[in-house]
Amino acid sequence: MSTKSYKGKKYQDEKFLSVQDVLTVEESLKITINGSPYTITMRTPGSEIELVRGLLFSENVHPDLQCDPVITVKEKNISGFITWMDVSIPIDKIGKGFETVRNIMSVSSCGICGKTELDEITGGKLSSTEKLEPKILSKMFEQMNENQNTFRQSGGSHACAAFTLSGKMLAIQEDIGRHNAVDKVIGSLILQKKLHEAKCMTVSGRISYEIVNKCFVAGIPFLAAVSAPSSLAVDLAEQMGITLMAFCRENKFTAYSHVGNFKNLS
Repeated sequence: MSTKSYKGKKYQDEKFLSVQDVLTVEESLKITINGSPYTITMRTPGSEIELVRGLLFSENVHPDLQCDPVITVKEKNISGFITWMDVSIPIDKIGKGFETVRNIMSVSSCGICGKTELDEITGGKLSSTEKLEPKILSKMFEQMNENQNTFRQSGGSHACAAFTLSGKMLAIQEDIGRHNAVDKVIGSLILQKKLHEAKCMTVSGRISYEIVNKCFVAGIPFLAAVSAPSSLAVDLAEQMGITLMAFCRENKFTAYSHVGNFKNLS
């Protein structure tokens, strides 16, 4: 269950009215690796396997695409929501990301909160020569919007979707946290063995450092958002070979990096 109903009082036209609102659920999820604490992340229940798989891949904890880890549910709460999952990874398959310890809670609004340091950008750049047809982008957002069921009920969730360059949607996920939705999509693509097909990622909110970095790790060369990018997001997208687009609304968008990667560019 990704939403929950709450009673409230709405002030309108100088009077209060009783209302019953649907809100997006936020719950904690403890993740341990081989029994050792890794992180507690705040997220919307659902697609936990995808979330954990995508998080560990994008954070370079388990970067091996050929060997899926064993993910075990250890605890649930009284509502039946998963509260603790343990991941079994062979020692020789654990990446350097596990060394960047998350020593406090990772909140839903911040994908890097809880880390002791930012991930080092070790160099490298996406070398894709493929180009995107600009008018297809609005169709991608239309597909994502049509599938935002939790948002339609609550207005309180973010969405992320992955597409081929022809506009075929490969995966979509929602979560109260932007970075969680991204991790869920990456995890879904990995589990479907379709990560190599994904060429464009769309997100419903703003774009910051961690989302650009996750897109780079996943090897997705186009990244588009409804809202604004941060300055660091643009700088990193340029460095990483990612075409970053923002303010994608009403058949319009602004490209901030690698602006030559479009078809029929005038």
